[in-house]
Amino acid sequence: MEYNSVTFTAYLSAAIVAALLTVTYCYQFFRQQRTYVFALAAATHTLSLLVIALSFGDRDYSALTLLVFECLHYNVWVLCIALILRAATNKQRLPRSLKILFSIGWPLTAVVLVASLADFEPLLRLSSWFALTLAVIGLVSIEQLFRYAAANDRQIKLMCMNLGVLFLYDIYLYTHSLIFQGLDPLLWQSRAAVSIGTCLFMALGGLLLMQQNDRPAHFNLSRPIAFYTTSLVGVGVLISALALGGYYVRLYGGNWGTVVYSFVLIGAVLAIATVFLSSSIRSQLSVLINKHLFRHKYDYRSEWLGLINYLAQPAENNEVNQRAFYAVASITKAPGGAIWLRKQGYYEPVFQSGIPGFVDLQEEAVDSPFCETFLQSEWVFFPDSGDNEALSQNNEFLPHWARNIPELWLIFPLIVADELVGFMALTKPTADASLTWEDLDMLKTMGRQLASYLKRHQQAEQLVEVRQFDTYNKLVAFIIHDLNNLIAQQALVVRNAERHKDNPAFIEDAIETISNSVDRMNNLLRKLRRDESDLVKRLHLRDVIDQALAECQRSSPVLTADIQDTDKTINADQVRLVMTITNFIKNAQEATPDDGRVHLTLRCSGNNATITIEDNGSGMDWDFIHNRLFKPFDTTKSGKGMGIGVYLSREYISELGGTLNVISAVGEGTTITITLPLNEPLQQGFMSFHEQTVQ
Repeated sequence: MEYNSVTFTAYLSAAIVAALLTVTYCYQFFRQQRTYVFALAAATHTLSLLVIALSFGDRDYSALTLLVFECLHYNVWVLCIALILRAATNKQRLPRSLKILFSIGWPLTAVVLVASLADFEPLLRLSSWFALTLAVIGLVSIEQLFRYAAANDRQIKLMCMNLGVLFLYDIYLYTHSLIFQGLDPLLWQSRAAVSIGTCLFMALGGLLLMQQNDRPAHFNLSRPIAFYTTSLVGVGVLISALALGGYYVRLYGGNWGTVVYSFVLIGAVLAIATVFLSSSIRSQLSVLINKHLFRHKYDYRSEWLGLINYLAQPAENNEVNQRAFYAVASITKAPGGAIWLRKQGYYEPVFQSGIPGFVDLQEEAVDSPFCETFLQSEWVFFPDSGDNEALSQNNEFLPHWARNIPELWLIFPLIVADELVGFMALTKPTADASLTWEDLDMLKTMGRQLASYLKRHQQAEQLVEVRQFDTYNKLVAFIIHDLNNLIAQQALVVRNAERHKDNPAFIEDAIETISNSVDRMNNLLRKLRRDESDLVKRLHLRDVIDQALAECQRSSPVLTADIQDTDKTINADQVRLVMTITNFIKNAQEATPDDGRVHLTLRCSGNNATITIEDNGSGMDWDFIHNRLFKPFDTTKSGKGMGIGVYLSREYISELGGTLNVISAVGEGTTITITLPLNEPLQQGFMSFHEQTVQ
């Protein structure tokens, strides 16, 4: 009686887990997974286990009836395997040998069914042969499924493994019964435990591995799992189970098999229910299974060596960003994208490829939530994540310009140490655009390597600039030294001229000329030696603009202007501010033909002034603006300058707290927009007091 109770519990538990497997495959029907056809086989398997369980309960089923259900569940499994194979071969005709293999079981089942209806008990002597034959057919069918339909489908591969275990155990069971002329009761009871385990793993695989992709599905144990985790956990669980079981039997004796099977049943139901209801646990387990039980999508050693070798090749300064982009594109197969790097408090686009020209790649502030998310969690943005909650968590921080990039796939950070050097955007590859844990790990790893690569080149450029400025400072020192000598010589001429006054008119004129020259050179030296803060004054912006216009009026083309009449003021060094505006005007005149147009506009709004300089000259391309225009000592005016004017102008605008924007197109012209902060208007009472004090 004790054996019947434990066997009933065991097979009833197995039937419940098989029913959950049936529900899983039915769920796959709505997710459009091709393995949903196994729902019929799982349902038949459930029915077979339930009939066996009831036969040990209060139902009295004949042995022939049990044999009918036993044969039927084998045939339905084989039928579903045949349907999957046919779908995997694009509905082509299966080989004749396979058709014969898949159809052998049905005549045998028909014979058993007729014998059951006729109550022909002598057939029971062949029951083990019938079951053994069908189990072998099932195992061979699984081998065909594994060979031809599981190459890139991890779910089918896991299912083949579990069905193989189930059918191998049945082959062992019925072979044992043929040798010893009868079924072993303990082996028959243990068959339910095998069914529970295999159905549980197939159900979990059906929930976790539903996506179809091109990733290799080769089964492979990672070293930590194979040599450490699995061994320690397996041995620990086995020892604990034996210790608890022995302790229970020693204390209480009696029937403890029912407790074990009930515990296994509850655990299996809870495991499947938890995975089915929790998307976060499902995603974590999916990563765990893919990470440790299958061959990786990437050959990390090969990809890493290829990346390092590509970045280690010599490259010019203007090729660094391009090389960084194509290093990533070659691995991810992305057809296009762009790179942003940090410059002057903003992340500016420095390289783009495969993006239409009408797309405006804008700057991004350093302290924006978008950049903060990069730095805090090393997040990879996936704009087109669909209903995947895990990948779309921070999409609300995406800047508006990102939505304008056609076929945008992802944006990932370039981080070195605790610094966000920049970020890179990639467009969708033509093949598989889905993201897995391997893609994210690979992107983050490449991002750190590229950040180090780009940071190193930025520091190298800064070092070169420092050395160039050192040379420039030495040049200024030589000029000052020469000016001192010149002043001394001219002063001597003045003193000697005073001794010869034979021609008073000539001598007086010479003395005045030389004296003025000495005064001018002394003023130049005095300006170079004064502290910069002493030169900052409260200037009327209108006077500054007028002075800049006056210095450029003699050049062609003729400069036109639209100046707002304003009394706004700004705190600045008059010489440097005039030089900054003059520099942009003269550049526009030099880039514009004599019959062209250069126009300056001044507008004040609130506490900001906007100075716009427009021309219809030769213009500049995108690459020149972002990589050469503001680079010191890089000039296109052969023999006419040192290439430092625009750089110094931008730096001074930044010192004043203003902004500079350049819009240009080759052959169409350029528009320079300078925005400067103005002083707060003085109160009338303070102005009156100030005027009285001056008077």
